[in-house]
Amino acid sequence: MEFKDYYQALGVAPEADEKTIKTAYRKLARQYHPDVSKAPDAEEKFKEVAEAYEVLKNAEKRAEYDELRRYGDRGGFQPPPGWRSSAGQGEPHGRFDGDFSDFFESIFGSRAGAPRGPRRGQDVELELPVFLEETLAEQPKQISYKVPAFDAQGRREDLTRTLNLKIPAGVLDGERIRLKGQGAPGSAEGPAGDLYLTLRLVPHPLFDVEAHNLILTVPLAPWEAALGAKIAVPTLHGRINLSIPPDSQSGQRLRIKGKGLPTRDGHGDLFALLKVVMPDKTPEDARDLWRELAQRTPFDPRAEWSKAP
Repeated sequence: MEFKDYYQALGVAPEADEKTIKTAYRKLARQYHPDVSKAPDAEEKFKEVAEAYEVLKNAEKRAEYDELRRYGDRGGFQPPPGWRSSAGQGEPHGRFDGDFSDFFESIFGSRAGAPRGPRRGQDVELELPVFLEETLAEQPKQISYKVPAFDAQGRREDLTRTLNLKIPAGVLDGERIRLKGQGAPGSAEGPAGDLYLTLRLVPHPLFDVEAHNLILTVPLAPWEAALGAKIAVPTLHGRINLSIPPDSQSGQRLRIKGKGLPTRDGHGDLFALLKVVMPDKTPEDARDLWRELAQRTPFDPRAEWSKAP
């Protein structure tokens, strides 16, 4: 049996790191892909680099291969007596689902020529953007995504899957959920892989998020803050009337119970963050009123400074 030098197949040094190996594989797989290359030996080359990557990307398989490689390239290669690989037993071969060489099978798989059993499909990882409004929706969110699949010749034929997903109550940004059997299909009647979704809350133009609570910045005119007011404010549930107490301060928070994001047993709260703003332009007669107010109000906004050492 001919010994196969997988490092040479990928054109990398034996001490190459995982990133270098992956980069080399992607470049060569693209170069020799039967759908891209017109070379007569493209399919065999594609299988060769896929087989090499199958071994070198797996730390356990690579360690066993390195052990054999120290004496293997001497012609008429056979695994040593009693050799039984512990790497990859019962595991899927990953992205490549074509035929592996006798050399590969003698080390990591079944006996050469023996049929391989069912293999579980590849897991799929995706990030799913979720709008805040969708966390309240009763109807499911439809999502479409691609999963890797390969034909008998090792050619990749991605499949598009569509499913309806109910956003779980109480979901937080960055939360990861598993959908069993929604990944890539298995081979030889093996089970499908799983789909892992990392949920990302899309930034909202009005609301900031703190866990399950929402923060809404509420602009106030100076007289509204001073005299108090009743104003309409938006929430994810619709507009409500909010009472602003007299002598409110900029930066003050008013709690609106139950108007935040859903939790597993209720809802978070909405906090109105008050922000006093001035008009862009003040008419001169209005300036006269401000001057009068300044004279009649014994107020020093920087009084605390006088206490500083």
